[in-house]
Amino acid sequence: MAIQRLQMRKAARGCVLAICACFGFAGAAGVAQGPALAMLDRLEPGLWEVTPHGAQSSAAQLCIDNGRKLIQIRHAREACRRFVVEDTAGAVVVQYTCPTGGYGHTKVRFENPRLVQVETQGIDNGLPFNFTAEARRTGSCGR
Repeated sequence: MAIQRLQMRKAARGCVLAICACFGFAGAAGVAQGPALAMLDRLEPGLWEVTPHGAQSSAAQLCIDNGRKLIQIRHAREACRRFVVEDTAGAVVVQYTCPTGGYGHTKVRFENPRLVQVETQGIDNGLPFNFTAEARRTGSCGR
C-alpha cells in the first residue's frame, strides 16, 4: 500500500510539473506574439531611394507599401523564412533564409518615418553581398 501511494505521488508531481511547463511555454509564446517589427510600421509608404554609403554603387528606387520590404532588398521577390533577432523602437534585426539557397542578415535603424539606415549582408545567387545604405522616402509611387 505504501509503495502504491509513493508511486501515485511521483506520478502526481510529474503531472503538476508538466502542467506548469505547459503554462510557462504558453506564457512565453504569448510574449513573443506581440506586434513584431512595429518600428517598420512607422515608416511612410511610397517611393524610397536606397543610397549605398560610399562609392559602392548607384541609388535604387523602391516602391514600398510597408517598411518590411526593406528587410529583403536583395531577395525582394522571394518568400523567405524570417527570424527576428532584435525588435526595438529604434532598430530591427532580421535573419532570413530563402528557398533558392540565398539568405541574409539585415539591420534597419530608425531615424524618422521618412529616413532609415540599412545594413545587410548574405548570399544572393551564390555570391556574397554586404552593404550599408541610407533609405529615404522621396515621394509617392507613380502608377
